[in-house]
Amino acid sequence: MLPTKIAVIGAGSASFGLKTLGAILRSERLRGSTLTLVDIHAERLQTITALARRVNQEWEAGFSIESDTDRAAVLEGAEFVILSIEVGPREDLWRLDWEIPLKHGLRQPYGENGGPGGFAHAARNIAAIMPILWDMEQLCPDAWLINFTNPVPRICLAATRYSTIQTVGLCHQIKVGYGIAGAVLADELGLDVPPDLDSHPNPAGHSGCWKFAPQAKEVLDIKVAGLNHFIWLLDVRERATGRDLTPLFTERLAEQGLPFEPLSQAVFEAFGLCPVPGDSHLCEYLPWCHDPQAEPWKEYNLRLYDWEAGKKARQRMWQRVEAMVLGQQPTDELQRVASEGAVEVIEAIASNGNTYVPSVNLPNAGCISNLPDGAIVELPGLACGTGVHGLPVGPLPEPVAELCRREIAVASLCVDAAVTGDRQVALQALLLDPMVNDIDRARCILEDYLTVHAEWLPQFHHGE
Repeated sequence: MLPTKIAVIGAGSASFGLKTLGAILRSERLRGSTLTLVDIHAERLQTITALARRVNQEWEAGFSIESDTDRAAVLEGAEFVILSIEVGPREDLWRLDWEIPLKHGLRQPYGENGGPGGFAHAARNIAAIMPILWDMEQLCPDAWLINFTNPVPRICLAATRYSTIQTVGLCHQIKVGYGIAGAVLADELGLDVPPDLDSHPNPAGHSGCWKFAPQAKEVLDIKVAGLNHFIWLLDVRERATGRDLTPLFTERLAEQGLPFEPLSQAVFEAFGLCPVPGDSHLCEYLPWCHDPQAEPWKEYNLRLYDWEAGKKARQRMWQRVEAMVLGQQPTDELQRVASEGAVEVIEAIASNGNTYVPSVNLPNAGCISNLPDGAIVELPGLACGTGVHGLPVGPLPEPVAELCRREIAVASLCVDAAVTGDRQVALQALLLDPMVNDIDRARCILEDYLTVHAEWLPQFHHGE
């Protein structure tokens, strides 16, 4: 199946676009393939296409590059579709997702992928993604959809429940797990831990564990499972020897009280298993992070996304892209960007590569034995000629499984509401959310979301 045809929808993505472009074009195994770039923003698409063509020529990558703002014009024959889109002005809508519940007395600790904000975010993106899936059913029904769009489990569930398209979700949040494990076991492994592990160096509020992860990954291998942005550390081993360091990790974490990810450490102390997505994501799925009297966001140093800094980071990215297109800046940085995993999956499926993937999002098929089948779970996987398959990890500890099952129920209702436009199901999704404790408040939040975001939520406004 090599060479192949790869379509990237949302080619101008700030989070994944450049990394995906660089990883694809430097792949020796994909030489001779067709790379199709799609974005609804014509100027942005023109710029990223010009960069792809420059890189393709300079690196002698051997790809055929095509692009179009109309996906239907170029999807036919695609064997892989990479999805990385965001509806509307991302930071502005996210800020509204946070401010609307606050107006009604609910202060979300983050407001992106869980809580009421997670509902609004998912509903907007699902409204845009379902037509993409329906086009794929007509134009490339056998293609694999590789999804980066958040909330990953809700987007993947919409795809697998309401379309016939084979879908896998990818996420880089396992990096925080490597950082945590490396910091806890630093003395044992001879690692130099940076002094700023408790800092928050980027708009998303990731602690220094994010930056420390590459160093830790060189010497450690970890296994995680659970739900996206709600993953739990199951196994830690020394990469070179296979030595099981899990008991030592558990012992050291319990003893040390390290100055980073304090919420994760508190949850570990209570449940005996360490969550590793980082506190800024973990807090979205727990009922203990938004009480207005206790103000736990202060105790755990939970920071909101820096929306203005996010905008500026995107502007800087486009300035770099434009400089590369004009030849004012070399393209070397794209040779060094870390892959987000899509290339490895594509190479493995297209050539039966039997590649281990540390973290994939797939419908559960007994792999986490005490979570419902069909729920989108995150766990290690195998990519090969028959597709992407989750690897069995057994049961999670029952209290942890129950936390996950609650989020699975919320996600399921959210997806059903977002696809069908059913307002009653949408209300049920909010009422089951761990942050919501009042029916009238849920009604008010939902009504405001549907009014303020009406442009982005047409499925809820049929007949109006």
